[in-house]
Amino acid sequence: MLFNLMKGMVVVKTVVVGISGGVDSSVAALLLKQQGYNVIGLFMRNWDSSINNDYLGNPDLNGDICPQERDYNDAIKVCEKIGIPLHRIDFVKEYWDYVFTYFLAELKKGRTPNPDMLCNKFIKFDLFIKEAKRLGADYIATGHYARMEDGKLKRSVDLNKDQTYFLADVKRENLRNVLFPVGDYTKPEIRKIAEENNLNVAHKKDSTGICFIGERNYQKFIENYLKPNPGDIVDVETKEVIGRHTGLMNYTIGQRRNVGISGNLERHYVCGKNVDKNILYVAFGEDNKYLMSDECIIDNVNFISDLRPTFCTAKFRYRDQDHAVELEYLEDNKIRVKYPEKVKAVTPGQACVLYLGEECLGCGFIDQVKNNDEFLWYLHN
Repeated sequence: MLFNLMKGMVVVKTVVVGISGGVDSSVAALLLKQQGYNVIGLFMRNWDSSINNDYLGNPDLNGDICPQERDYNDAIKVCEKIGIPLHRIDFVKEYWDYVFTYFLAELKKGRTPNPDMLCNKFIKFDLFIKEAKRLGADYIATGHYARMEDGKLKRSVDLNKDQTYFLADVKRENLRNVLFPVGDYTKPEIRKIAEENNLNVAHKKDSTGICFIGERNYQKFIENYLKPNPGDIVDVETKEVIGRHTGLMNYTIGQRRNVGISGNLERHYVCGKNVDKNILYVAFGEDNKYLMSDECIIDNVNFISDLRPTFCTAKFRYRDQDHAVELEYLEDNKIRVKYPEKVKAVTPGQACVLYLGEECLGCGFIDQVKNNDEFLWYLHN
């Protein structure tokens, strides 16, 4: 409910909205304002290219204004149009400590981390909440495509834009007083609302790339922090050296483009890494057995639901379909996830997010991968 009646007086609830300068968070603030909430905008600055030595691969290095400041200026215009105050807070150090340091550590291990999930867990739905409470928030809101119903995290109406995957590692208690106003709309509907209300960001391009860092030449960007270590590309079946890689941190399991094998027209995919020997393993053919698995162990499990089903569905990466899975609950906050229909390119470091119908149950992070009861030797050092 928006209003509480106390002694005949109407008490208006306060919502602090994370305003990024994009269309989704802007419309989220607008919708809440139209519903009668007392809305306060809060802009987060989480990356500083100068402080963080972000020079190689940075397309905005010589620009008049950095992307974060452009976004902030857009946020100012949006809040002025809507008629709400805008505050600003700096989480540059915290983002580095809690998100980016882990991101680099996982890359060194040959894994594929998901910084967007860490950003949600530690920044947007933790530090942001604390600052919002300081500003007097009864609720917080963001522009995520998701829904909260009776304490349950559910998929967005727009399944193509659904972002529950990225929210699955947020602490359950930190979702209790969260509103997702755009979760009941499709993306075209959100842009139409922005147009009808003359918001300056109505046609602004969606942000892409690493959370809060943006689009980069990924390989050059990583070179700012991890020294390239070229090595052999090996055919996983013949064990022959067939090329040279530029550094294991530049590749992920299932990758097809820009692998580094010249003159071979047959489709080839990254299927494994050996960090100790600095080898990148490649398999030929889209359905090669070395790309497939039927079981994985996930750790650091986070549940945002009371449900602990034996059978449900799972997504092993964001742009993945739902896979039917069977869960076996293990010690040390781990789950064995079995999938009768083999799945391609299940990747250590990525999140395995669990669903029961529309409800997002939580997630764990892929640690070990097996096929036919055997660990994939080319995935584990």
